[in-house]
Amino acid sequence: MISLEILGTYLAAFLTLCIYSFLYKDNPFYKLAEHIFAGISAGYYIGLVWHSIIKQQLVNPLIQYHQYLLVIPGILGILMFTRFIPKISWISRFSLAFVIGNTAGITLIQQLHGIVLPQTRSTFTEVSGFSGLFMFLSGLVVIVGVISTLIYFYFSKEHKGVLGFFANVGIVFIMVAFGASFGYTVMARVSLLIGRAQFLLIDWLGVIK
Repeated sequence: MISLEILGTYLAAFLTLCIYSFLYKDNPFYKLAEHIFAGISAGYYIGLVWHSIIKQQLVNPLIQYHQYLLVIPGILGILMFTRFIPKISWISRFSLAFVIGNTAGITLIQQLHGIVLPQTRSTFTEVSGFSGLFMFLSGLVVIVGVISTLIYFYFSKEHKGVLGFFANVGIVFIMVAFGASFGYTVMARVSLLIGRAQFLLIDWLGVIK
C-alpha cells in the first residue's frame, strides 16, 4: 500500500509540473493547479483569521470576560459586508473610513519612528562618527544619495543648474536601487526554482543522491 509520504511527493510533483506547464502555454493542468492553490489559500486564510483574530480577540472576550465594548468593532466589521447589497452599500463607508483613518494614523507614526527617523539618524551618524575612511566615504555616499533622490522628487521648481545636477545624480542612485532590488528579486525567484528542481530530481525521481 502506498504511504501518505509517497503519495504527497507524487502529488506535489504533479502540481509543480502543472504550474511549469504554463511556460509552454495556458492549459487545463495549469488552471487546475491554479484553482487548487487559490482555493486552499483562501480556505487557510479564512480559518487563520477566524481562530487567530475573530475568535480570540472578539468572540472569546465577549463570552468569557464580558467585554461588551468589543461589540462596536464587531458591528463595524459586519457593516463591511453591506458592500455586497447595492441598496445599503453606502453603510460600509463608515467602517472603511474608520479602518483607513485608524490604519493611516498608526502606520504613519510607526513608519516615522521605526523607519524614517532611525535611518535619518544613522545616515548622519556614520559620517559624523569618523570611525574610518571607508565608513566616512560610505556614509557620505549615503547622504549624497538621500539628498539627491529627494531633490529629484522635488517638483516645485524646474530642475536646472545645481538643482538639475543633483536631480540627475538622484536618477543614478534610483537606477542603482532599482537594479539592486530587481537583482535581489531574481535571485529569490531563482532560489525557488532551484528548490523545486531539487525536489523533482532528488525527492521524486531520485536521479541525484
